[in-house]
Amino acid sequence: MLAGAPAHAADLDLRLVDSAGQPVADAVMTYHPAAGAPPGPIRFPWPAEMVQENVTFVPHVLIVPVGATVRFPNRDKVRHHVYSFSRAARFEIKLFGRDETRSYTFTTPGAVALGCNIHDRMAGFIRVVDTPFAARSDAGGRVRLAGLPDGRGRITIWHPRLKGKDQEMLLPFGPGAPARPAGQRIVLPLGPVR
Repeated sequence: MLAGAPAHAADLDLRLVDSAGQPVADAVMTYHPAAGAPPGPIRFPWPAEMVQENVTFVPHVLIVPVGATVRFPNRDKVRHHVYSFSRAARFEIKLFGRDETRSYTFTTPGAVALGCNIHDRMAGFIRVVDTPFAARSDAGGRVRLAGLPDGRGRITIWHPRLKGKDQEMLLPFGPGAPARPAGQRIVLPLGPVR
């Protein structure tokens, strides 16, 4: 709960910017309650799908729950060979062509960097999470987590260019933590993609 907020579910709205004050899109913010995540399956309102279109991964960053099977539809006229050597998922989806779809199930939380063995400039990311409280920042750097439960917890912000261990920034949240007014700016120290 936000410091000073009533004792019920809270919403957290932040604006993520870089050191120059420019908005940071595609950052993933998650909340882990100290009392543990609520029971039951984690579901998000967007599809568990990473499309290859115009020789890019769309969306650039996708959030999925642990155990999700992600579809990789190819909508390009060329073939793709999707791979990742990330700690959270090491896999290869060998060459597949236009209007073909392959899939992969993600079983470990963390960041998964994607590439294409055929098109070196293609890069995308899947953030596999073990909490239902997750959202991605928009083009204006705005991100919102709604309905956070009472009590203490940990906010994690991840971005592929964020400087720090595992490209993460941790923020305390709840009673005793600094209040975070709606729309508060959080400056993310960014560097090159690692």
